[in-house]
Amino acid sequence: MSWALPLPVAIPLLAAALMVSTDHLTPRLVHDAVAILASGAALAFSLVILLASQSHDVLHWFGGWHPDGGVAIGIVFAADPFGAAMASLATALVFLALIYSLTYMREESRSFDVLMLGFGGAMAGFSLTGDIFNMFVWFELMGVCAYALAGFKIEELGPVQGAFNFAVTNTLAAYMILTGIALLYARTGILNLAQIGHELAGDKADRLVVVSLTLIFIGLMVKAAIVPFHFWLADAHAAAPAPVCVLFSGAMVELGIFFIARVYWTVFDAPFHAHPGPIKVLLVVIGMLTMLVGALMCFLQRHLKRLLAYSTISHAGAMLAGIGLLDSKSLAGVANLILAHAFLKGGLFLVCGLVLMQLKNIDEIRLRGAGRDMPITGVLWFLGSLGLVGIPYVGIFLGHGLLDDGAIEHGYGWIPALTMVAAGTCAGAMFRAGARVFLGWGADEDELLSPEPDENPQERDAKVPLMWAVTAVMIGLGLVASIVPGLEPRSERASERFVDRTAYASRVLHGIAVHGGPHLPFDLPSATGSSLAYGSGALLVALAVAAIGLWHGRVPRLVQAPLDAIRDAHSGIVGDYLLWIVGGTAVIGAVWAFTLP
Repeated sequence: MSWALPLPVAIPLLAAALMVSTDHLTPRLVHDAVAILASGAALAFSLVILLASQSHDVLHWFGGWHPDGGVAIGIVFAADPFGAAMASLATALVFLALIYSLTYMREESRSFDVLMLGFGGAMAGFSLTGDIFNMFVWFELMGVCAYALAGFKIEELGPVQGAFNFAVTNTLAAYMILTGIALLYARTGILNLAQIGHELAGDKADRLVVVSLTLIFIGLMVKAAIVPFHFWLADAHAAAPAPVCVLFSGAMVELGIFFIARVYWTVFDAPFHAHPGPIKVLLVVIGMLTMLVGALMCFLQRHLKRLLAYSTISHAGAMLAGIGLLDSKSLAGVANLILAHAFLKGGLFLVCGLVLMQLKNIDEIRLRGAGRDMPITGVLWFLGSLGLVGIPYVGIFLGHGLLDDGAIEHGYGWIPALTMVAAGTCAGAMFRAGARVFLGWGADEDELLSPEPDENPQERDAKVPLMWAVTAVMIGLGLVASIVPGLEPRSERASERFVDRTAYASRVLHGIAVHGGPHLPFDLPSATGSSLAYGSGALLVALAVAAIGLWHGRVPRLVQAPLDAIRDAHSGIVGDYLLWIVGGTAVIGAVWAFTLP
């Protein structure tokens, strides 16, 4: 099976190269067919690898350079269930987004499909790599494709500005990651993740390791849009075409979260295993702050794609907090949250594409009542929004249930209350926007919401039924994610394997098979009383927030002033964003410098 491991990466990248080299020879139909077939093949091989990884980790040593005496001398792809699942998720989103784009992006340059395949291949490589320097390589390839996709409509100022802010902030993040990797290499002389962890095990972490931890984590936090490194995300989403937003919110942000967990458990757990408290507390606090700031900014938006982008930031905060608990149950919750969120949020961005194409606008206020003649689109919007509430057995419920149960077990009983409020606020903002656009409810002006520049759609002759079908598939997959038989025990077992650094090192460095354990039943997910209370409470919060958003009166100055201050911080000026990154890095570095042993 190891021969299949490079294929989810190689197939889309080779197809992209073929499409570029034959662009002037092949008709558009052939070009699109190659893109769809390549992304579909990458998805198929990713799923095969995912199935194989359930019983044991799957390895592929490039060039046949296997470890010698437990010393890694080659480059490896290592697929555990979570890594294979992330590769499958990324390739699935690329596949669905390209089908949607067959009609939505028909008039655009052929380079769109090439960039999408490059982006998908890089995300698969990022998910599967077992080498920390190659993590940086895939990070950069993702970035190059993502910057071009964000600014794809280069004839407009908004996309160029959004892509520029995205590129500058994420390039700085890449330099931080590269510097952190260089420090680890200076300390160990090794780039293989498993062997770095093995080398650092048993030694007290010195300041060089603390600095490396800080730089690598912050670089990944920028990619994951964690406060205060999140400012680029809304600018990029507002400017990018809807199918691109599917990948930004559904996969790229989640990959930043995933690799924070990967690097911690394979590398930094070794030197900090005895004293993880400062890392746990800081990640949880930053995660909760991100969750609340994202929810508040989501409520303040009238531009539908910006509203969804800030919702993504809020959910990314919940994911980071789950990682920060350093607990296998919470990690399983994060994995399930990523799965449901990716499909639901991706589907909602595709709804935005339908709205923009049919109504020529994306502004909630200006579209008041304009969507009454779009019942299918409206139903899809409300279903996707409902899935992001976390009501029992729908959408993100299983992920939040496991995450909250893990938090309670570790004495963080206040986390479920905050996640309930944040998720309810985000969903309430979506309900408000849907009610105003598709039902005509609420006022036709709202001083509380932030005005944004218009997005100017091109005239398109698109096949709306195909777009509806892809959107419905995405949202449907997200809605049923919490009732997949057997998913809960399998995700918990996968998380236990993920955090077992010793077993991972034995498999990678010594070829000792780590089997998945006894057969697991295909039972329906269970729910605790706290998770049921969370889901019900989040729904009540969402309905209350939607009602307030639609029918609130004049906003008191005491409330308006701090809201204006928060809005002003999101200035759209890249220099301000860099200042926040530098300041956030200094604060986090200082906290860890004085608290880590």
